[in-house]
Amino acid sequence: MPSHDIPQTTGPGDQDQPAGQAEDTAPRLLRIAYVAGVTPGKWIRRWEERMPDVPLQAFMSDDGAQVAVLREGSADLSFVRLPVEREGLSVIPLYEEQPVVVAPKGHEISVFEEVALADLEQESFLDVAALGGPEPALQVVATGAGLAILPMSVARHFNVKDTVARRLTGAPGTEIAIAWPSESTDEVIEEFIGIVRGRTAQSSRQPSAQPVKTKKEPKPDRRGTGAKKAPKVAQRYAPNPDKGRGKGSRKKGKR
Repeated sequence: MPSHDIPQTTGPGDQDQPAGQAEDTAPRLLRIAYVAGVTPGKWIRRWEERMPDVPLQAFMSDDGAQVAVLREGSADLSFVRLPVEREGLSVIPLYEEQPVVVAPKGHEISVFEEVALADLEQESFLDVAALGGPEPALQVVATGAGLAILPMSVARHFNVKDTVARRLTGAPGTEIAIAWPSESTDEVIEEFIGIVRGRTAQSSRQPSAQPVKTKKEPKPDRRGTGAKKAPKVAQRYAPNPDKGRGKGSRKKGKR
């Protein structure tokens, strides 16, 4: 993975500027480490689109140094393969990896698409860590000295000649996580974590998303500006003229 160069600018009076002040005004650089098998290209591209003012530098680290780069300060975040020592670190698991068994070319596993671990009981397996890591271990596999179990992404990354890899069932998988020193969490780190976790640029959880709160306009007066209607008054009806008259009150002549 190519790294991104840090832009360097100089101007009048830089030589007279104190060293401490020059460091304070230097542009922020985000440094990302990742172990073999991790392909951070898509996250780096999204970062460059969203945060063009903060350059990003990425480099691959050995499995043995995946946490050391954080504790030594050579990386701000690291894509690690679990398990790791988590003291002083914030760790977020991301995804699981498919295990494969790697054998020398021509081995009988070549005729299968996947192999069960229980069917390989008679095989000799190499200690990948004791051999110095995946690449030297695969070189030993190619000689026919034994088989190796690796994440599929790692086997594809090194792709050593004269070896063959098949999906392995019944074996525990590995997991990739992103880790960083807990005390160094800031908006830049939170922004990158949000990108890795799939948050969009408009997500309210992204530090770069700064929604502008608009003041609500008052609702228009729908009553209009015309003259107010007079309040309704209960209508009074005239009393019935026949009400209360006795029988003798009928008009004469009407029988």
